[in-house]
Amino acid sequence: MTIRELPELHRPNAPQASFVLNEKAVQAWSPDLLPTAAAGDNSVISILDVIGVDFWTGEGVTSKRIAGALRSIGEKPVTVQINSPGGDFFEGVTIYNMLRQHPAEVTVQILGIAASAASVIAMAGDKVEIGKTAFIMTHNTQWVAVGDRHVMRDTGDIMETFDTTMNQMFADRTGQTLETIAAWNDAEHWIAGQKAIDEGFADALLEADIKEGSGGAKNSAPTLYRVEAALARQGMPRAERRRIMKEITEGTPGAASDVTPSADIDEADDGLNSLRLAAARMSLLRA
Repeated sequence: MTIRELPELHRPNAPQASFVLNEKAVQAWSPDLLPTAAAGDNSVISILDVIGVDFWTGEGVTSKRIAGALRSIGEKPVTVQINSPGGDFFEGVTIYNMLRQHPAEVTVQILGIAASAASVIAMAGDKVEIGKTAFIMTHNTQWVAVGDRHVMRDTGDIMETFDTTMNQMFADRTGQTLETIAAWNDAEHWIAGQKAIDEGFADALLEADIKEGSGGAKNSAPTLYRVEAALARQGMPRAERRRIMKEITEGTPGAASDVTPSADIDEADDGLNSLRLAAARMSLLRA
């Protein structure tokens, strides 16, 4: 058994910032995609949700949960099954470091998508298996920061430092040059199945079968993530985004008529009002 020597990723001290899921990754994510062979196996860790605490569902995959699972498994080999659009990058870094420090072999299986923070976690595997039609997506760190010009400059410097460290990790894992990885992440890099193997992000195709789940309320989550991402691109503060989205998810009666931007977003364009109207209609349709 060979245990890979993987670099530690250091979490920087960051200014006030929040994370918004990549819209393309959310569109590519099928939350109901489930493994068929993991039931009852306590050496399997499933990462089948957003990384970090999910504001909309109250769930998500946290480093605290992964730490508990690893303590339960002990010094045995572990299989990590991933189908995640990403999320909190810092939580992803913490989980990556936990897995790379596990004393036994770590096998990562990418069932549907390992995007953004989830792609970092995937690289902690001694062996990485990927489905023929599954995806890995890597990109530069993306934050929504709040503050004056000094905070923004500091944020940019921190992001650049962290991107360099992350790119070096990908280069070490794949055998690609640092320059190649940096160019890929600048453009946002999508790879599937055999191509992921050819580029060094994975070692083998996944043999285990996967299936679609039974569906349910969680299936509405990708739509909510896309709406929040659109609001963030309009420059709407996080608190205001969350207030509007709470109206949508809870079906607040006034949501359909409350389409006038508040004082702190008066400069938002007509597209934002249209989005809020559409979101309110979605709330009524779901009621």
